[in-house]
Amino acid sequence: MRRSPRSRWRNSSIAWTPRMRVETRARARALQALYAWDVRGSNDLERVATTIWDDLGIALEERRIAGLLVRQVQQHGVEIDGDLVEVTTNWRLERLGAIERSVLRVAAAELRLGETPARVVIQEAIRLAERYGSEQSARFVNGVVDALARRMGRL
Repeated sequence: MRRSPRSRWRNSSIAWTPRMRVETRARARALQALYAWDVRGSNDLERVATTIWDDLGIALEERRIAGLLVRQVQQHGVEIDGDLVEVTTNWRLERLGAIERSVLRVAAAELRLGETPARVVIQEAIRLAERYGSEQSARFVNGVVDALARRMGRL
């Protein structure tokens, strides 16, 4: 039987691993919101994020950092998707799985903010893809985010 996205996230070890950095957990929270927004087809990303984070009782610091990424996607989604289309040769964005598409959007948003070193963004995107996608997803995400960082002059 297929699990719902909510149970997938609620049972995720990411919420209960105190050794993980708050930034790492925040990226996962942003991924949750983007995934739910993508799957539901909702218009208001910030509202979807707030609802999910309220349901899960997310800490304020995680919310603040995840909120930056979510707002970046909300405000610059067309540009982010355009950047991703340019570096995903032979792949249309709508053909990608929702997890992969969401991981790429989180990484692209973080690269656009420019506060985190590109290598860290790439590594964190790979970890998210490994945790919630597949090994093949992680390889694909690695190639795309690396190409995007190079295109943006961040590497």
